[in-house]
Amino acid sequence: MSSTLSALLYLAASVAFIMSLRGLSSPETARAGNFWGIAGMAIAVLTTLAQPGMQVSLWMLLAMAIGGGGGLYIAARIEMTALPQLVAAFHSLVGLAAVLVAVAAFYSPASFGIGVPGAIKLGSLIEMGLGTAIGAITFTGSIVAFAKLQGLRSRALEALPMQHQINAVLAATCVVLLAWFCLTGNEAALWLLILATLVMGWFLIIPIGGADMPVVVSMLNSYSGWAACGIGFTLQNTALIVTGALVGSSGAILSYVMCKGMNRSIFNVILGGFGTDASAGAAAGAAKEQRPVKSGSAEDAAFIMKNAASVIIVPGYGMAVAQAQHALREMADMLKKEGATVRYAIHPVAGRMPGHMNVLLAEANVPYDEVLELDEINRDFAQTDVAFVIGANDVTNPAAKNDPKSSIYGMPILDVEKAKTVLFVKRSMATGYAGVENELFFRDNTMMLFGDAKKVCEEVVKSIGGGGH
Repeated sequence: MSSTLSALLYLAASVAFIMSLRGLSSPETARAGNFWGIAGMAIAVLTTLAQPGMQVSLWMLLAMAIGGGGGLYIAARIEMTALPQLVAAFHSLVGLAAVLVAVAAFYSPASFGIGVPGAIKLGSLIEMGLGTAIGAITFTGSIVAFAKLQGLRSRALEALPMQHQINAVLAATCVVLLAWFCLTGNEAALWLLILATLVMGWFLIIPIGGADMPVVVSMLNSYSGWAACGIGFTLQNTALIVTGALVGSSGAILSYVMCKGMNRSIFNVILGGFGTDASAGAAAGAAKEQRPVKSGSAEDAAFIMKNAASVIIVPGYGMAVAQAQHALREMADMLKKEGATVRYAIHPVAGRMPGHMNVLLAEANVPYDEVLELDEINRDFAQTDVAFVIGANDVTNPAAKNDPKSSIYGMPILDVEKAKTVLFVKRSMATGYAGVENELFFRDNTMMLFGDAKKVCEEVVKSIGGGGH
């Protein structure tokens, strides 16, 4: 394959990736965006294999078969509730790949056209060092994010005293080691840099609390992109450079947008210096005095909503766990037949990753024009008859506005408490992922509907169809 044709094909792959990002920006075009991404990756891989001098060995084909087969198997079996963990796990693999490629390039620079052992070009050492550092941080940071999202508990996942000071020392150490490696190409500097950045990635994510995990997932996505971009320069691969830059920049932009929506600082995200540990918050919440709440049945909820002119549904992670989106859509369809206006309110960080609720509602074929973001619908709660909160907690908690001591203070929330009636579907009175007790549970206009979210919705549907009370 000529260099000109190779460049044109890589350009085509890059355009496909850009079209993929554009498609994924909207639920209506997300499916087409996925196909563009698949096409772009197929072009990039085949073009790379057809490069002059490329020797396609049995080991390469076997590796591709294992990777592709594993991806297909996971995609076919993964539950929607486990998507955040899956995304974090995949980020870790991208980071590890960047580190391994950098190590291979360091020990065999002639194969990459960047010099000979002991005399690697300065520019290549910088690219290699940055790719290694970002990749290692992404690898261990993503493992911690996976463990937190999976709900794993271990002393290795607990923050240490003076955690942020430790992170600052680790960051300074990594900068020194990176400079040493780039200026000298020293073998010991490379391995010390890998070790230090692996440790830094672990400690960087540990202090981050549950309410901020969607931002963490987005930021790790950005890190993985920049790691791939750096290694793309080492490999002199245009497609990898462009793809990595697209992933890195889009992830950074998404992180910024989410931080703005949560009233957080993007610099605190990068430094891992925000949020609180969920277990500490949960312990504080458990210590509070138990107060009476008003609870009701599915029949009560059906009666209230059948007589409502407007209903806003607020989905959260509890809906994902119960896989209640299909039953919820059926309930909404029945309410619309009764003459009610039904819409869905999505908080930027509802669930465990960006767009988590949008994906679930799209799976249930909820009309896109009924799904609105926080800034589009928040003012409407005051004129709404019923706010139906299904599995959401932290994103509706008034403590974010009223309690300066709360770990979620300052985060914009959905103002569901302003609705005439709030129906809150939860399994129990347990706190949300941020570990903060929700004052909304005890309000006079709130009725708790205890139980599995899917079963509650199904019972409401039966009651609406049967006439309610």
